Amino acid sequence: MAVLPIAFFILHSMLKIAARHYNSRLIVRIFLVVLLTSPLTSSGERVFDFNANCRKAYADIISLKLASGQQLLDQEKQHNPDNLIPAFLENYIDFFVLFFNEDPAEYRLRVKHLEKRLDLMDEGPTSSPFFLFTKSIIHFQWAAIKIKFGYSWDAGWAFRRSFMQIKENQVKFPDFKPNALYIGSMEVAAGTIPDGYRWLGNMLGIKGNLKEGMRKLNAFFLLNDEWSLLFRNEAAFYFCYLKYYIENDHSAVFKFIADQRLDIVNNHLFTYLAANLSINNHESAKAIRIINERNISREYLQTPVWDLELGYSKLNHLEPDAAIYFSRFLQSFKGKFYVKDALQKLSWLYYLQGNMEQAKKYRAEILKKGSTDMEADKQAQKEAKTNSWPNKELLSARLLNDGGYYQEALRVLYGKKHSDFTLPEEQTEFSYRGGRLYEDIGRIDEAIIFYKNTILLGEKRKEYFAARAALHLGNIFEKRKDLATAISWFERCLKMKDHDFKNSLDQRAKAGIARCKGE
Repeated sequence: MAVLPIAFFILHSMLKIAARHYNSRLIVRIFLVVLLTSPLTSSGERVFDFNANCRKAYADIISLKLASGQQLLDQEKQHNPDNLIPAFLENYIDFFVLFFNEDPAEYRLRVKHLEKRLDLMDEGPTSSPFFLFTKSIIHFQWAAIKIKFGYSWDAGWAFRRSFMQIKENQVKFPDFKPNALYIGSMEVAAGTIPDGYRWLGNMLGIKGNLKEGMRKLNAFFLLNDEWSLLFRNEAAFYFCYLKYYIENDHSAVFKFIADQRLDIVNNHLFTYLAANLSINNHESAKAIRIINERNISREYLQTPVWDLELGYSKLNHLEPDAAIYFSRFLQSFKGKFYVKDALQKLSWLYYLQGNMEQAKKYRAEILKKGSTDMEADKQAQKEAKTNSWPNKELLSARLLNDGGYYQEALRVLYGKKHSDFTLPEEQTEFSYRGGRLYEDIGRIDEAIIFYKNTILLGEKRKEYFAARAALHLGNIFEKRKDLATAISWFERCLKMKDHDFKNSLDQRAKAGIARCKGE
């Protein structure tokens, strides 16, 4: 389950929706909103007191110990009713519950809090850096929630308000260092807006620079003032995802987790970070160990996400009990994201076991459940509409490779060549799988040969193999410091049209070009 940074998730969805509905009336609407969304002022007696009790509550909430965090906030509200920080931190609780579990019933209850909280923040003193900061974070978190529940347009405007408020706060309070955490993340997101949407981003005032955004995030961890230290764990979460997916520096991310001694046992946000990135880094055995070794106290947020991650990790070693975890996830999860993908993985598992009755059963459910908002779900839906099944050898090799079981994957494909496969899509996939395996075991020159053959075979096809091969070639030559060649391969990836996973692959290619150009 590849989880992109929230800022990208919000911004790119908003841009697609806005471009789809673009007309002159929309322009008028945009400028009216721009004029009407400047911050309000207040002369009330409320305060932003991030005292020791609130700091303890924040630490618990960021660890996903939501019940104990809420208890501390309730105590604070009773003893200091004019303090606005508890209301601000309660938004974190709503965010984590809704973002991880996607329960529509919970959404209907918690969405009522949004405007009330923003109104409360408006009662705070404008002389405090928390006046704009709190509202920016509330808008940012609800932008992500709105995307999860299908309100892409509302999410876009929430993101814009968040972006503008944090930028204004930086101007008014340049010494308030937590501004850099969110400004940096948002600038990185804005810096990867596809060229076709850049006009809209400019019109909305959303501009960014990948290099500058990452510089601000890197610099944040060198600061030792009280506010930077307070928000450091939250910053680590964003930093790791951006460094992994945008800077493509995977080893540095895991070194950072170790060097910073992030508590992946007692802080469940870090547990999720480390496990999820391990899965995406072809380390499924490590992900299983991380999830199983986490503190399982009931005081943490209970979420079916753990079952989904374990299902992916087990499937990547072709372990039959993956079915248990996928089934538990599907039974308890109330949302729509990754439902089709989980059903597809269940169908694959039974297909590889030769149980076609169960395989067909779960494939049929793909067409009935979940959504196609995520590209993995969209691909699952597309496959389910066909009457064909993946080649078993290629599918087994793919899963084993994804899990980091390289020697087992190589044994599956040993002695074969692309001409041994009949279908053009299988020939293309074989070349791509060969490239991935050789790259992952460090035989880079052989990987390059396979990737180039993948592009030759599949550049005009709908499957993602050729585009992904071009992306990998770009990454390889970037590491070799041959930046001109790297850019040419990234651009080749961008030029391929109408293939699976195009949005996410284009985003990574664009980030690669920006890195090579020092932008």
